Amino acid sequence: MLKIEKIAIVGVGLIGGSVALRLKQADAVGEVIGVGRSSASLNEAMGLGVIDRALDLTEAAALADCILIATPVRQMPEIFSAIAPHLREHALVMDAGSTKQDVVAAARLQLGTKISQFVPAHPIAGREISGVAAADALLFENKKVVLTPLTENSPALVATAAALWRACGAQVSTMSAESHDAIFAAVSHLPHMLAFALVDEFAARPNAKTLFSFAASGFRDFTRIAGSSPEMWRDIALNNRAALLAEMDAYLIKAAQLRALIARADAPQLEALMQRSHDAKALWLAGELDHFRDESV
Repeated sequence: MLKIEKIAIVGVGLIGGSVALRLKQADAVGEVIGVGRSSASLNEAMGLGVIDRALDLTEAAALADCILIATPVRQMPEIFSAIAPHLREHALVMDAGSTKQDVVAAARLQLGTKISQFVPAHPIAGREISGVAAADALLFENKKVVLTPLTENSPALVATAAALWRACGAQVSTMSAESHDAIFAAVSHLPHMLAFALVDEFAARPNAKTLFSFAASGFRDFTRIAGSSPEMWRDIALNNRAALLAEMDAYLIKAAQLRALIARADAPQLEALMQRSHDAKALWLAGELDHFRDESV
């Protein structure tokens, strides 16, 4: 069974806090050390029993058997640089970022010869709320976690990384960093940008109060993720810029096609498009993925 003596969580929010709670619940960790920018949030984490003590980054790195970096991705280069001289020889380092190629590049630059200790990871289990008070030991239950192992990683270290996430209740998959960024630009990053854009556009209208007063479940469901952390999603959008722009362009083409059908009152083609979407959504929810094409990314 997995047993980590000391884990340092850098960024004790929804993701980091949920990992800490689940590992404690599973008796898979001896001590959880919290690292963060705010003493108030770290005190809150201790009060909630999420962490056992708080240290600064270099102190934590010198003690930890595992370091999980659960911060916005643009903070990671500085974190890698700070921990590099202090890492224990056997320590596992993981991130929880939603982009991978940029994080890997930063880790290679800052960790240097210790790059073999870093196993990139992305838990697919976020919520639109953030902060340690939102941490939930069941957050990762039956959710996917993607690892993008490096050629320098030993099989044993990758196995330990996978075991940690399985101890959190997750299903672990592996893929390249390039495939990861292309896939999640489409299925995660694009929807978040659309939600942010729609709410911002409505909020800027002169009749915004009236619009929001009548907005009901459809608008709420579509825009739920606009409540996500602006700092985190700013970093994701910029760090996966090329892939995200390609997905936005593809969406704009489809939106223009839809607009053209409505403009010319083409009822048969409009219904056909909606029926295709309806059927695809039903197949996806039913897990009947063999109906879809699967070409390599």
